[in-house]
Amino acid sequence: MTASRREFLKSGGALIVSFSSVAALADDLVAAQGPFGSQDQRVARQLDSWLAIAADGRVTAYTGKCELGQGIFTAQTQLVAEELSVPLARVTLIQCDTAVTPDQGTTSGSQSTPTNFNEANLAQACATARDALLRLAADRLAVPADQLTVVDGVVGVQGDASRWIGYGDLVGGRTFNLTVSATARRKPPADWRVLGTSTGRVDLPAMATGQFEFVHNVRVPGMLHGRVVRPPAVGATVVRVDEASITDRPGVVKVVVKNNFVGVVCEKPWQAIQAAEALKVTWTAGAGLPSHGDFYTHLRNQKPSRDTLLVNSGDVDAALARAATVLKATYCHPYQMHASIGSSCAVADVHGGKATIWSATQSAYPTRSGAALVLGVPVDNVRVIFTRGSGCYGINGADTVSYDAALLSQAVGKPVRVQLSRRDEMAWENYGVAFVIDQRAGIDAAGAIVAWDYEGWSPALGGRPGYDRPGNVITGQLAGFETAPFAPRSPAPEPAGAFNNNSNAAPSYVTGCVGGRCAGAGVIRNERVLSHIVRSPFFTGPLRSPSRLQNTFAHESFLDEIAAHVNADPLAYRLRHLSDPRLKHVVEEAAKAARWGARPSPKAGAPRTGPVRGRGLACVAYEGDNGYVAMVAEVEVDQATGRVRATRFFVAQDCGPISNPDGMRNQIEGGALQGLSRCLGEAVTWDDRKVTSIDWRTFHSLPLGFDVPVIESVLINRTGVEATGAGETAITIVAGAVGNAIFDATGARLREVPFTPERVKAALDARA
Repeated sequence: MTASRREFLKSGGALIVSFSSVAALADDLVAAQGPFGSQDQRVARQLDSWLAIAADGRVTAYTGKCELGQGIFTAQTQLVAEELSVPLARVTLIQCDTAVTPDQGTTSGSQSTPTNFNEANLAQACATARDALLRLAADRLAVPADQLTVVDGVVGVQGDASRWIGYGDLVGGRTFNLTVSATARRKPPADWRVLGTSTGRVDLPAMATGQFEFVHNVRVPGMLHGRVVRPPAVGATVVRVDEASITDRPGVVKVVVKNNFVGVVCEKPWQAIQAAEALKVTWTAGAGLPSHGDFYTHLRNQKPSRDTLLVNSGDVDAALARAATVLKATYCHPYQMHASIGSSCAVADVHGGKATIWSATQSAYPTRSGAALVLGVPVDNVRVIFTRGSGCYGINGADTVSYDAALLSQAVGKPVRVQLSRRDEMAWENYGVAFVIDQRAGIDAAGAIVAWDYEGWSPALGGRPGYDRPGNVITGQLAGFETAPFAPRSPAPEPAGAFNNNSNAAPSYVTGCVGGRCAGAGVIRNERVLSHIVRSPFFTGPLRSPSRLQNTFAHESFLDEIAAHVNADPLAYRLRHLSDPRLKHVVEEAAKAARWGARPSPKAGAPRTGPVRGRGLACVAYEGDNGYVAMVAEVEVDQATGRVRATRFFVAQDCGPISNPDGMRNQIEGGALQGLSRCLGEAVTWDDRKVTSIDWRTFHSLPLGFDVPVIESVLINRTGVEATGAGETAITIVAGAVGNAIFDATGARLREVPFTPERVKAALDARA
């Protein structure tokens, strides 16, 4: 940030059309479209908002989808290089800076690839630019465009090597002045040379050599250091702050109080830590918390609730009454946290009514709008610069610490850096939601499922702040902003419109028929899916595969239980109840890779003592149509201790055309391991006042040195369909596959996550 925008433009040799710029930079813009007029029209339609070509032919591209560690920065760079036929090294990608990049909302939900790699946004901008460049070259070279070829950013005439012109000569230093064309044709995958290859991560060399700047490393001249003082109990509010209690401490610049937000600003980080600990704050007692021991009962019985029928054939009760057998089971899933290895950090420089915030938020533009509300300044006076932090699929402390830094900086009129303590992050982040799920299924005399009935309860409070809800995270709430309102609704209205399985609340085995249209992946026509949302005592929000993971654990476990009851092979029984060919295909491919042997579970003749091995299967059409994945998990269970060790995962995945095979493999492996951690150990705990899982001794993610399972990935490269997400597919099915493998090995069914040794041992002891 030492170079001005004018200097950047001069050195790049390109003109850049920008929008929603910081007022301080306005004079440096060559041309500007101004901010988007409405929040429904945030993504730029002008080609120059996405691409610029310099005089030397270098391409600068702009994206609103950020690199969080998932490899999307590299894949988007490949996309630009491929569509424009330029070398990868000649592409510069600028991401998630509200001064220069498009507003693409939040990077989340496995939506970056569907958003930017199909027929819209970045991909379509590149296709539009390629067509425009070919038309310009056709005019300059006086030949039809279909007689031109492009190699390394140079347009040449077929059969005449002496006639060519480079991109820089065609448009370098000038704008395209075009709208993105909806009819510009993407390159077909058969012609890919850069996309579809395992290009190495372009950010890794700088990371491996210590040159990469994470948000924790950002330093601004005159920067001070802040620390927040969070309440000692959930719901506690400020009674009194004794600022005099730390006035004699070295380095203290200011105590900041805004409603129930309390923080200190000091000259050095250690001074801020000590001052925050020593500051005397009197708080109210707090709201009190429901008992941790019987929370699932509390969750099931809590009122009021917001009720939704996702699908309802209207005949489930009658079908269950006619069934030869009705099976029932309840599955429970705890709150879990992101628990990023590095605690969240942000730097803010707020003075003169303007603000610049360096943040690891996944939501640069929404954070910009939220910060403007928190600071009470016009949104055009705020710039958010995405700067990589600790990896996160969801909403860790990155948004709330951005508000922390902004409030403290505004109070002192100087740049302030805030890094949350481990306790402050883990006790106050937005947790992944808990669930309790009741399942019922009717089975006919031939062993087929004829009805499936789902009822689930989950708590919610806050979530992503979005553009106008800073109170959805702890800092915003403490500063006086309301969380998103809870709107009870009971009874649930009948489903309206098309079936939408975005939450995966409906199992893959139902038809999903709503309004005469069926969009499910299965064959079961008697179907009912009823969900209840209740108010949570803790902040909640998306955590990798939010709700999808919890629901799929319940679905895949229950399907396995039904198969065992009718003495059927779990693989064959799944295929019997699936109709979607892509989902069936990944199931078959995972089983093939694992050399699946057809037999019922549990394994016959397994000993009741000593270590035993088993295998389990799970699958999902993620969000109904955003990726298809199946897993066979092999585990070893020590029956003396209840310890579970995953030895091997076989994962088959279909996400459409593959942009980077190694990148997809990384996502499968990372998702599988995070899923293993979540199903074996992770759970938020609390007492009657506060969260107690506030460090690595009390929140049990996989430890360093654990036995890493072998992960064999089967990548299904399906062209001719839209590209879908890969970031949240594999993690969704791990708990189901591992739980089914434990059952196969031991005959003990685990219906509550996590599968701790104590819980496994209790299930083993309770076997018939």
